[in-house]
Amino acid sequence: MGTPDFAVASLNALAEAGFEIAGVVTAADKPAGRGQKLQESAVKKYAVEKGLKVLQPLKLKDPDFIAALKALNADLHVVVAFRMLPEVVWNMPAKGTINLHGSLLPQYRGAAPINHAIINGEKESGVTTFFLKHEIDTGDIIFSEAVPIAEDDTAGDLHDHLMKAGAGLLVKTVKAIEANDYKEQPQIFSSELKHAPKIFKEFCKVDWNNSAKTIYNLIRGLSPYPTAFAELNEKTIKIFKATFEETTPSVSPGMFITDGKSYLKFAAQDGYISLLDVQYEGKKRMMVNEFLRGMRL
Repeated sequence: MGTPDFAVASLNALAEAGFEIAGVVTAADKPAGRGQKLQESAVKKYAVEKGLKVLQPLKLKDPDFIAALKALNADLHVVVAFRMLPEVVWNMPAKGTINLHGSLLPQYRGAAPINHAIINGEKESGVTTFFLKHEIDTGDIIFSEAVPIAEDDTAGDLHDHLMKAGAGLLVKTVKAIEANDYKEQPQIFSSELKHAPKIFKEFCKVDWNNSAKTIYNLIRGLSPYPTAFAELNEKTIKIFKATFEETTPSVSPGMFITDGKSYLKFAAQDGYISLLDVQYEGKKRMMVNEFLRGMRL
């Protein structure tokens, strides 16, 4: 059960490891783009290419879907980047339902663990497999694997690292369940744990009163999606990549300095954010020198 590219890597790894994929559950096709043509999920495209049976329920409690799912007679349900499941679904198979999560649980439970790990300046993340329970991301841990985060990694970079590590960990997990050779570890919860809630647009707006390092991490953690943004000439400018320097700025936070050719720097509380890769409202994405050539500031 999965939808985006992150889930395709795991599905492919399980298939290549020799496991029988009884069926694939993914999101319904959705209209997208100017022509509003129906778009298939990445998981569906892979499944169709490989000749796998595909279910695309609009509602996970729909009786027809439940009947079709039971008819697959799967020993195990595997969930990667999918929706929250009702108990009638996750409690169905004899060996239970497992989930792959993009963090080292119990840290960063929630919808956006990859983004929040970068935003918080973490040096390490990872992947965890666990059995589903009622509460989201709280089930007993089967395996986990740490993945380092480089200073300049974006959320997109970490996504790709975790996607690869997660696929391998999932194969290891399913093999262990098949052999009944694993020990579950209950998650221990405390008030000190960091969470990874869904990210909304207002969260993505840069506050130039923050430190340069904080803003730099926000930009990394929201790139390439949903993308940090700021205001410039009363329009929105998305920031995909930037660098930072910690120094006493010569202008107030939120003001900028530029030579009009090669650099555009915004002042933060304790330094500058130098924009490198941007998209101005109504324009295509471009490097900052190209942007400055066509823009009077």
